[in-house]
Amino acid sequence: MGRTLTGAAIVTGASSGIGLEIATILARRGNSVVLVARSEDRLRELAGRLGAGAHVVPCDLADRDARAALPARVAELGLVPEILVNNAGFSTMGPVASSDAEAEVGMLEVDVVAVADLCSRFVPGMVARGRGAVLNVASTAAFQPLPGQAGYAAAKAFVLSYTQSLAGELRGTGVTATALGPGPVHTGFGERAGFADHDAEDALPAFLWVEADRVARLAVDGMDRGRLVVIPGVGNRVGSVFAALAPRKLLVPILAKQHPALR
Repeated sequence: MGRTLTGAAIVTGASSGIGLEIATILARRGNSVVLVARSEDRLRELAGRLGAGAHVVPCDLADRDARAALPARVAELGLVPEILVNNAGFSTMGPVASSDAEAEVGMLEVDVVAVADLCSRFVPGMVARGRGAVLNVASTAAFQPLPGQAGYAAAKAFVLSYTQSLAGELRGTGVTATALGPGPVHTGFGERAGFADHDAEDALPAFLWVEADRVARLAVDGMDRGRLVVIPGVGNRVGSVFAALAPRKLLVPILAKQHPALR
């Protein structure tokens, strides 16, 4: 049996893709939603569709001072956070030997540091109230090395491990932690990383792709049930198990050969 938390939900990266879909689901079921992302115009457009319970809080999650101010900004809205969705993230692309150091560190700031930062800021209040849930968005890349996106795969491995450890710490508190591990999704994510969806489609079988709205539904359902890890799609679940168990000496060369950024 699952539970439905009815308090406020903070959703980062809510301006597009999986974050937008999760925010939409939560708003439709009655949660107040705090929409967090850099793009204020997109957030306001979404809030206009979701209604009075949607609150726009523009924030650059790569900025540590901006992140530190989030709890106070949420409190000013008169909201008590019961759900934290750490969805914001992006990937760089290409070999480390030709990488841009600033871009790599920026990615880790958003994909890794912001996740731990926001959990440290919002989870204590949930535990004190005895009620809440954390949903951290990892990736199937968390289960394997990924030549061509080395930093991204390592970042998502952190999110997966961190969330599992957090869940262990939260047992018996009334607060849960769930890691979402989506495979490929049509969200525009690839364009920001530097490759088009068709490049990824050439490298990844069609059966691995899952639409963003379905990923979001499964994510929220898994969070409500307190599941430890949610991996949408049978193919992605099987692939994640294989990737986790496969000898790295054999797996890494295959992955390097297939990655569009290394061709």
